[in-house]
Amino acid sequence: MPREIITLACSECKNRNYSTTRNKKKQTTKVELKKYCKFCRTHFIHKETK
Repeated sequence: MPREIITLACSECKNRNYSTTRNKKKQTTKVELKKYCKFCRTHFIHKETK
């Protein structure tokens, strides 16, 4: 199975807000997306965690 389920955590408050998938073979670096954090009530970078 090439796709892996990952969890995205807010870089400011460290809460785990989102889960998504990524292709392990094509994307070898950790995922970073700018998404809305409902705890901070603003947009921040969300980084991949396990």
